[in-house]
Amino acid sequence: MKKKKIAVLLSFILILALFATGCGNNQSAPEGDSGPGTPTDKKDVLIVGQGADAVSLDPHATNDQPSSRISKQIYETLVTQNEEMELQPALAESWEPIDDLTFEFKLKQGVKFHNGEPFTSKDVKFTLLRGLDSPHIGHIVGSIDPNSIEIIDDYTIRISTKDPFAPLLAHLAHTATAILNEKAVTEFGDDYGQHPVGTGPYKFDSWVNGDRVELVRFDDYHGKAPAIGKVIFRNIPENTNRTIELETGGIDIAYEIPPTDVSRVESNPDLVLQRNMNLSTTYLGFNCNKEHFKDVRVRQAINYAVNMEAIVKSVYKGVGAPSKGPLGPNVWASNQNLTPYEFNVEKAKKLMAEAGYADGFKTNIWTNDNQQRMDIAEIVQNQLKAINIDAEVKVVEWGAFLDGTTAGEHDIFILGWVTVTGDPDYGLYPLFHSSQHGAGGNRSFYVNEKVDALLDQGRTSVDPAVREKAYIEVQQIIKDEAPWVFTWSGEDLAGVRSNVKGFKQHPAGHHKVYTVYFE
Repeated sequence: MKKKKIAVLLSFILILALFATGCGNNQSAPEGDSGPGTPTDKKDVLIVGQGADAVSLDPHATNDQPSSRISKQIYETLVTQNEEMELQPALAESWEPIDDLTFEFKLKQGVKFHNGEPFTSKDVKFTLLRGLDSPHIGHIVGSIDPNSIEIIDDYTIRISTKDPFAPLLAHLAHTATAILNEKAVTEFGDDYGQHPVGTGPYKFDSWVNGDRVELVRFDDYHGKAPAIGKVIFRNIPENTNRTIELETGGIDIAYEIPPTDVSRVESNPDLVLQRNMNLSTTYLGFNCNKEHFKDVRVRQAINYAVNMEAIVKSVYKGVGAPSKGPLGPNVWASNQNLTPYEFNVEKAKKLMAEAGYADGFKTNIWTNDNQQRMDIAEIVQNQLKAINIDAEVKVVEWGAFLDGTTAGEHDIFILGWVTVTGDPDYGLYPLFHSSQHGAGGNRSFYVNEKVDALLDQGRTSVDPAVREKAYIEVQQIIKDEAPWVFTWSGEDLAGVRSNVKGFKQHPAGHHKVYTVYFE
């Protein structure tokens, strides 16, 4: 009996041991696949670092890149462009031309806004009419005839332009045409930009001004749900700090890795560097309303006095390429036959003397706190001393920079532009047409009647050959009249933690993060 009890006891102990071992194995077992839609207990927060805070999350109140990158996750447009710039359905399931001025759009049904309101044709009409009143996006929606937006039914709408407008569909893919909900806009009024409501995969959660914007997954999203529940966009202006945060795991994706950190990211086994030529250009612009810069000879002199090729090599260290003109090489109808200004200080001095400024003058160069742009400003400041120009560099906070250059408070400024649609109209009309001064994009306050006429022809003609000819000529005139010093055609550098999957850069700079998941 005693032996039997001992045997039972030993068996019981063995069962306990086996049970304990089994539990231990389960606890240490590797987690399963964590692709999109697969629930895991891995972290459910994606942190993205970019170089500036959003200005507003109202697509009609601004047109800057940091704001648009966040808005891309919150809102949706009628049509969209993939990473190859191909048009694809979004809130519109299909579209067809009715005549030279009109497209009819069939809208997706069963779509909800983040406030629970259903999406219908009324929201499209409200959005476009509101956008037409905005000085920030007139170059994007200004071709639309407000009197010819016709609601056929809840899910069918016709949109007409005042004149034939070849790039309409590409413009309707721009984040500035994101569809808004009238009830939400009315409810929040002037504060709507801090309380955005869209139909996108993420909805707005909170905004700590100057620090971060937080978004959460929208559970009633009509499309494929994001794998990650929360996205935080952190404002990290200093480039090296962004790289350090990426290295230490403080952020998962870092936009705008500086050229000086390329090898640092590439050599780190925990990081992946994504490099893609984009649709951007960086430029040094003159305020043509200021007395010194009204004279084309002064603008040309500065072009000759600045060794931009050496500056680009020094500052960007092999990333991107020096610009020949206002459009990057991957934009259709870009004039790559332009002859760049040579570096010729003697020719610059001669032009300055002809303009009556042999002894030079004092001026200022505005830039935001982007390290490359600050570096360019300082180098240009030193090079301009050779032609007796005393330039003060002013580093201005991003929002104040945009407001100040809109108001024309600057003399010289450094800024970038992205031809988001891939169409030359977008890369030329807002920046050089006289109707677009200030907030519209023409912060150089440049005026040329022939340029205006050619840009009008380029956007109204439906003949690609006519359009291309007009844009080629425009770029030659702009190069000769020099409202800019052409600087740099951009390349996007994003640093990504190696466990981050599903991220791909968009050439327009508005990268989707709702496709991202953790491995």
